[in-house]
Amino acid sequence: MTVIYDRVALIGLGLIAGSMSHAIREKGLAAEVVGFARSAETRDVARDIGLCDRITDSAAEAVADADLVVLAVPVGAMGAVAAEIAPHLKPGATVTDVGSVKQSVIDAVAPHIPAGVHFVPGHPLAGTEHSGPRAGFASLFQNRWWLLTPLPDTDPVAAARLSDLVRAMGAKTDNMEPAHHDLVLAVTSHAPHLIAYTMVGVADHLRRVTDEEVIQYSAAGFRDFTRIAASDPTMWRDVFLHNKEATLDILGRFTEELFVLQRAIRMGDGQQLFDYFTRTRAIRRGIIEAGQDTAAPDFGRVAPAR
Repeated sequence: MTVIYDRVALIGLGLIAGSMSHAIREKGLAAEVVGFARSAETRDVARDIGLCDRITDSAAEAVADADLVVLAVPVGAMGAVAAEIAPHLKPGATVTDVGSVKQSVIDAVAPHIPAGVHFVPGHPLAGTEHSGPRAGFASLFQNRWWLLTPLPDTDPVAAARLSDLVRAMGAKTDNMEPAHHDLVLAVTSHAPHLIAYTMVGVADHLRRVTDEEVIQYSAAGFRDFTRIAASDPTMWRDVFLHNKEATLDILGRFTEELFVLQRAIRMGDGQQLFDYFTRTRAIRRGIIEAGQDTAAPDFGRVAPAR
């Protein structure tokens, strides 16, 4: 691999930024990776594990002379961080983000980007239920989509350079209009996460089922809900507050579909249930065929016995 950026600055050192650092350094895609996190404890952990080439104690120091600046903080903090680093950005640098909401981030960040600095919003569709500087790993983005939502005045050379980095880390890239991105992600990520949090909450409030029974007798479906609901609460709070309209739209459609299934169950309409489940199962097969998940038993979470 060849060096794509001389210096990359990561603002926020959680799962995504940590995985970027591992991938960039493992493949030699930057001469230096500099990191900063608001929490002193996080910075100490990052230093202890050697997460980046250098960890700074201020965002301004981290972005100084950086060719690429990655905003990897909760969506609700993006605007404040952009305002903080703006005076220290190098002319010609590129700023991107990894937030799972795009229009809100653009509205918050774009006004602070100085003339001569390029803003290319982005979103890697990759993650786990784990967070923090120890959670990252170099292969996180392998064969995953990384969506870019360039603005009408985004410099195409800067966008192409960022795409080169993303692909070099193993991801596939595509461009998408910000509002459409937010609707797509409301379907594929945001609403499913809210439903998972809700289902776990239902189990918690259903006093006829004890906590011990919920934990001990969790079947595969509920285990998957609890895995999803283990995701970072700050991140998801901000996602729902900043993608409100699209998420509410999809939740409304979900409620309508749920009423249809409720009626089929109440009326004993087995054919409608069978037809519905057959159609929706095809989507799961499509995801596997697209290489976005595995058909291995237990979703590949348990290694086969040797």
